[in-house]
Amino acid sequence: MNLETNYLGLKLKNPIVPSAGPLSAEISNIKKFEDAGAAAVVMYSLFEEQLEHEAFELDYHTSVTADSHAEAISYFPTELEFKLGPDQYLEHVRKAKEAVDIPVIGSLNGKSLGGWTEYAKKIEEAGADALELNIYKLATNPSISAYEIEKECLDIVKQVKSSVSIPVSVKLSPYFSSMAWMAKRFEESGADGLVLFNRFYQPDIDLEKLEVIPNVLLSTPMDSRLPLRWIAILYGKVDLDLAATSGIDNEKDVIKMIMAGAKVTQMLSSILRNGIGHITDVLTKMIYWMEVNEYESLDQMRGSISHKNIADSSLFERVNYMKALNSYK
Repeated sequence: MNLETNYLGLKLKNPIVPSAGPLSAEISNIKKFEDAGAAAVVMYSLFEEQLEHEAFELDYHTSVTADSHAEAISYFPTELEFKLGPDQYLEHVRKAKEAVDIPVIGSLNGKSLGGWTEYAKKIEEAGADALELNIYKLATNPSISAYEIEKECLDIVKQVKSSVSIPVSVKLSPYFSSMAWMAKRFEESGADGLVLFNRFYQPDIDLEKLEVIPNVLLSTPMDSRLPLRWIAILYGKVDLDLAATSGIDNEKDVIKMIMAGAKVTQMLSSILRNGIGHITDVLTKMIYWMEVNEYESLDQMRGSISHKNIADSSLFERVNYMKALNSYK
């Protein structure tokens, strides 16, 4: 059974990649990822705010800045007591590369041009095999147009690509008015892949304290529907490696994403819920499913149920909305 896949120019033994999150803050966990069968690992994110205030400690950044991101370290079940300044991050990447044989993908999380270029280069120099740019800017200013926001996102990719030689993927939110158009523009800007989608945690209101508070809910398989749809739509229309994230819980979710057109699937919530050994379980069940259904490789199934390859492509479009509503009982 051949589970190999190529992602960002990296030859991976299977499509399971732990996504950016708190577990990779410990070298011991990265080793466990490899032992469990993970094909690569995306490091926890270095936030732009940390580049601006590198003397501050982790608890400041996660409490003030990072709780709205899927990579937020504050939802890890145990307290982590270490600094995550830029220099420490780079050293952590170096140690991770020394500790494991699987590819290590760095992660930068920001909202503006800022220090992306400088630290993208430093992450490359630290030994990262690829870089994931997590671009997110909440548009709260009514005087800033969608065009300006989109242009800034594209400029970030162009700037980073001009400074590094390693592959670069872009982790996106689904909040673009024309996702297909933006995907093509990212390709033209030099991106090597897209990670769909970042799942942002929305704030809540504490009625006792009358305060805005973070409300962290781990993803479920239902959250996979959005990336599934867009990966299926984009497959074959852009020359980009597509990675699925959000709601990848079990072997069925992985298989569905491959059939839609994904090169890899990134997991975090399911690992936090079930432990790192869950990766082994998913791979074992995946192999069994492929044997039963007579698939010999991932290449054989990739994109087979994508927008371009199914008889009725409208099922991925608006018509499916109407059918879904009419079929509910």
